[in-house]
Amino acid sequence: MKRTVLPLGVVALLFAPAPGTAQDLQNILGTAGQILGGGGGTGALSNEEVVRGLKQALEVGSQRSVDLAGRDGGFWDEPRIRIPFPAEAEKVRSTLLGLGMNKPVEDFERTLNKAAETAVKEAVPVFVDAITGLSVEDGFSILKGGPDAATNLLRQRTTEALTTRFRPIVEQATAKVALTGYWTPLANAYNSAALFTGGKAVDPDLNAYVTDRAIAGLFTLLADEERKIRQDPVARTTELLQRVFGN
Repeated sequence: MKRTVLPLGVVALLFAPAPGTAQDLQNILGTAGQILGGGGGTGALSNEEVVRGLKQALEVGSQRSVDLAGRDGGFWDEPRIRIPFPAEAEKVRSTLLGLGMNKPVEDFERTLNKAAETAVKEAVPVFVDAITGLSVEDGFSILKGGPDAATNLLRQRTTEALTTRFRPIVEQATAKVALTGYWTPLANAYNSAALFTGGKAVDPDLNAYVTDRAIAGLFTLLADEERKIRQDPVARTTELLQRVFGN
């Protein structure tokens, strides 16, 4: 059976950073022309190889992201993904701080982040399962996107499934770090104060909150890893990544 081949010039466009100016676009087109003229030196890549490269990039990126988020302090020490006090309970936080309960509040916030840190260590198989479904058509969709187009496509297609599969892991993690043990006294203290101030009692779903923020944090890191693989040769740690993204 005849195999459809995607020229390396198209591959160069597919995995190049999104052009910001007309000059950027001209440079990319010039590179593509050189490759088409024989300057690439590595031969044409099939559509299947391109998609394999894309999948491998996401697999490598997701593993790196999980390694970063899952290390000790992975969420707490990284401002971009640190999980704050739940927004819907911000009044709880300010009220408790006003009562001098600074340490219990910080302990609770650290525990939120520790729960996410523990949970993401189990996330790699979830990402891998989602990545295996990417198709040739997805590659051309990414062609029209920006430097984190692959991450965005994965986010759009998998967030619901990831939430369904990820929440039980989060529940186990929050139980392991006794998250509700930190939250219950804070909520009770606030609710008691609310009786005198007319405030509304709170009881947010902490497992849902940690699940959503943990997934969002992983995608934030994954987008960074995708951009690195596109732009930095050092980040292309396999022969396939070097071949697909090198041009």
